[in-house]
Amino acid sequence: MRLLVIGGSGFLGGELVRRSLAAGDGVTATYLTRPGASAAAKWTRLDVRRRSEVADVVAAVRPDVVVNAAYVQSDWVTTADGAAYVALATAAAGARLVHVSSDAVFSGAAVHYDETCVPDPVNAYGAAKAAAETAVVAIAPDAVIARTSLIIGDGDSPQEVFVHDLAAGRRDGVLFTDDVRCPVHVADLAAALLELAASGRTGTHHVAGPDAVSRHELGLLIAARDGLDGASLPTGTRAASGPPGPLDVRLDCTATQAVLRTRLRGAREFLSPAR
Repeated sequence: MRLLVIGGSGFLGGELVRRSLAAGDGVTATYLTRPGASAAAKWTRLDVRRRSEVADVVAAVRPDVVVNAAYVQSDWVTTADGAAYVALATAAAGARLVHVSSDAVFSGAAVHYDETCVPDPVNAYGAAKAAAETAVVAIAPDAVIARTSLIIGDGDSPQEVFVHDLAAGRRDGVLFTDDVRCPVHVADLAAALLELAASGRTGTHHVAGPDAVSRHELGLLIAARDGLDGASLPTGTRAASGPPGPLDVRLDCTATQAVLRTRLRGAREFLSPAR
């Protein structure tokens, strides 16, 4: 399989690149500022905000599958318009598209969300992600849209780095006690995305862990695994201190998990000190 990973130098993108190379796939990955660490991949610079660049890269690579993992929370053009440009180029190349979306498309008013739920974002990032989904459905109706949640690794995810910095006093901030998500391990997420890519499935899928935890609870799990003092982690509420965003969003992944061989572990399992 010829795979093109848009945003391959990011946290999730890097895991997709590593796993695909290990499976023997031919992998091209894009970056904006610097290539990723996997030397066996072919790296190419791409600014997804430029439609012509996206079209040129996809046409040159001629991939079987494109996975779009590119986003910038504060940049509508990258997150929304860029997704449309990727969908247009992928459709023109006759390739399969897996678009990575987010639980940020939901407000949290319903708490529990399955794949049939309609987006109702409450902040700019969620609106950009929802707009991206709309564009993908319109341009590439056979694509997979994979909504996920907080992505955690083995110490190197942004959330884990933030917890370590808070514990060491290197950064100001708090861990919200009222902001609940369903974290997923990056290895599980990448495996699930590649499994969906290789399948004939289309439409929206939810790919997150089964454990709903607050950002503070998640921080305590990270602290326990890594031998940090959990009591040193400052707490607060998103409702009181912002920034605006959904509070309790729990992705129901029952339908997607039923068709996956990949098991989506919960945070309490993959962050267990025993592991």
